[in-house]
Amino acid sequence: MEFAVISRGDEVSEAKKEIVTQYLNGQGFNYNQVFPRVVIAIGGDGTVLQAFHTYKHRLESTAFIAYNTGHLGFYSDWDNVESLLEAIVDSSLITVEYPLVQAEVEADGQTVTYQALNDVTIKGVKGSVQIDVRLNNHHFESFKGDGLCISSPSGSTGYNKSLGGAIVHPSLEIIQLSEMASINNRVYRTIGSSLVIPKHHILTLLPKADTYMLSVDHESFPVESIQQLTCSVAKEKIRFLRCRSFPFWNRVKEAFISLNDCEPRGGR
Repeated sequence: MEFAVISRGDEVSEAKKEIVTQYLNGQGFNYNQVFPRVVIAIGGDGTVLQAFHTYKHRLESTAFIAYNTGHLGFYSDWDNVESLLEAIVDSSLITVEYPLVQAEVEADGQTVTYQALNDVTIKGVKGSVQIDVRLNNHHFESFKGDGLCISSPSGSTGYNKSLGGAIVHPSLEIIQLSEMASINNRVYRTIGSSLVIPKHHILTLLPKADTYMLSVDHESFPVESIQQLTCSVAKEKIRFLRCRSFPFWNRVKEAFISLNDCEPRGGR
């Protein structure tokens, strides 16, 4: 089996990367950074995002393993390198799939398509933004405020949660639209809560002419003259290899409420 390893780059993560690479090579696995069947992300959730965007063109052929060396690894259920290596060699891993956000940006007569594991956000560079929101090609609301966040179910525990959005189980194929400090008056009226949008429904954002800061997961860049931003549930999914079934709500509880009452990770 071909594999690749992406490390956060700190001393601990680099040491784990060396252990994983040497052991798997010794077991007959082939290190292949170009065409891996499995990508092992060693670090935190930011490292998982880096791995996803490095190999997002190979989602049908590549699965991901998240090994946590940080303080909070929401995507990871591995923190024991021996257990991880044993599971890989024994082929005792299980596969779970998470939905993604697809965003098509039309600007200056060109259309660019992005995929996000967590979320896509649109903000103003100079101040508040004005955006018409359409659902399935029907006008829904006129937004004015700091910006909008479109998250995946797995991304619902990130920026979306800090905006007051709902935490969504990743088995649900949806995207979620959450507001950033909306301004409501007789001209600009918003629903004032997050919208959960199912698969096959289309969210279209029509921003007023301006320069915007667009973020796709951990990468942000300015875009001028956005005519339209169209978001939906992507056809592709990301596949993770896990040691065992670890209920999503246990992950939520471990991440945000209490570590003591949850089962240990990666040691069984």
